Amino acid sequence: MSWLRRPELNALGFRTVGDNVNISEKASFYNCAQIEIGDNVRIDDFCVLSAGTRGITIGSYVHIAVFTSLIGAGNITLSDFSNISSHVSIYSSNDDYSGSTMTNPMIPDKYKNVQVDDVKIGRHVVIGSGSVVLPGVEIHEGAAIGALSLVKSDCQGFKVYAGNPLKCLGKRSNRLLQIEAEFLKNK
Repeated sequence: MSWLRRPELNALGFRTVGDNVNISEKASFYNCAQIEIGDNVRIDDFCVLSAGTRGITIGSYVHIAVFTSLIGAGNITLSDFSNISSHVSIYSSNDDYSGSTMTNPMIPDKYKNVQVDDVKIGRHVVIGSGSVVLPGVEIHEGAAIGALSLVKSDCQGFKVYAGNPLKCLGKRSNRLLQIEAEFLKNK
């Protein structure tokens, strides 16, 4: 995987870009002026980040794996230490599928009924491969989402969720907070 060099990152016009940022030259970005990237971030091949007017905010120590997409008019926040596995789709906008309106971005807004709502991914959240997160969802600190899950409502912190429909499978250890403290102290 080839990473964009700092001059190339700067030329894209991100709102902010931190230190030690590794972004694949094969990733795609739209509306970079509305995208903030913290320190120690990795974005792999074939990811698509398309920021709407409310933007995309990526914290520090975040990994976004291959073939992931973050798309929509609402804000999408990936908090520190979050990990987004491959083929995950996070949407802050969603068309009305009922048939009572038209759909797709090539149709003027007056003929559509698009839901726009912010998405917040908390600290230490991990989202498994192939999962979909819909507008208006908050996944609280430390939650884990299993592969191939559909997340359409909020998830409590330090719980493990999986499936479609999404179900809470139990608690997740918060020991990682102690490990984080040790990591930050020793870095």
